[in-house]
Amino acid sequence: MALQLDDYRLLGRSGLRVSPLALGTMTFRVGGGSWGSSDEEAKTMVDTFTDRGGNFIDTADFYGAHGGSETLLGELVKDRRHRMVISTKYSLTTEPGNPNASGNHRKNMVRSVEDSLKRMQTDYIDLLYLHMWDFRTPVDEVLRSFDDLVRSGKVLYIGLSDTPAWQASRMQAIAELRGWSQFCALQIQYSLVERTVEREMIPMGLEMGMGVSPWAPLGQGMLTGKYTRADLVPGDMNDISSRKAINAVTGKLTEKNLDIADVVVEVAREIGCTPAQLAVAWTLANPAVCSPVIGVRTPAQLEDNLGALAVDISADQLARLNAVSAVEPVFPMDVLKGPAESMMFGGVRVQER
Repeated sequence: MALQLDDYRLLGRSGLRVSPLALGTMTFRVGGGSWGSSDEEAKTMVDTFTDRGGNFIDTADFYGAHGGSETLLGELVKDRRHRMVISTKYSLTTEPGNPNASGNHRKNMVRSVEDSLKRMQTDYIDLLYLHMWDFRTPVDEVLRSFDDLVRSGKVLYIGLSDTPAWQASRMQAIAELRGWSQFCALQIQYSLVERTVEREMIPMGLEMGMGVSPWAPLGQGMLTGKYTRADLVPGDMNDISSRKAINAVTGKLTEKNLDIADVVVEVAREIGCTPAQLAVAWTLANPAVCSPVIGVRTPAQLEDNLGALAVDISADQLARLNAVSAVEPVFPMDVLKGPAESMMFGGVRVQER
């Protein structure tokens, strides 16, 4: 079904209305390199996005030199702040050498929120994500700290990003049982070249009331069709000057992913859209997905990505995309949803909810 930016959706188990695409701002004020946006480009993108009804904008205290992404975003939306749903994140280091300037603990959370509020020139954060699980902070400390910030009015909603499914579901259950603020959003990497999250993360989000907001729906550029087999060369771990260099060292540039990109290009040609539009539209076909984060660098890329809302994928085309990008099932789902299911449950057929 074709969508518009102002066809708002509820974010997880909440009443918060967000646009079906979120504007990512990781390219704002990155301080050099070939993948950053100029301030003028950033302004044009924010204006275009909001003028068409988009209200969901994603940032983080770690984005941009010295929190530059938050600073610029605050300047760009200050005259329409009440219309925006701004998500930001805490966890990653903003002061190298300071042991408490990173991590999921209360001290870093509170300090990060205060700094983010100052940079964005606002009194509250609409949605605060835990950026990345640190495997050290006790969950009750994280949960109670989030709840205190919500009760103070400095944060309205909370979410998780890049956190193991078993930990996220455990935290959500504890919060519900104790009457603390619950998570309404789950930000994870999800695309045709990163579907392993379908094993645990996405079903968990759907079950636990967390709206999924995928980052890197274009597979960090792999699904745009711009890479070829000639790009399959060993990466230099010290080279992060371009997206291509980053993809090489992180293992995204592979034969398998190029095979997937080939089918994306083929199906996009049939539909009459761009590969990037098709890749974003594919994530929206998943009922657990609420609002993919589009991480664009230029106004032209934004225009292209917004076209994903008009893309209609047929059942046959969806099946072809799913087949070429499928990931191997893992235990116990390979047993629970495999050929033995009928035998184990006495041959009883039950319609899924």
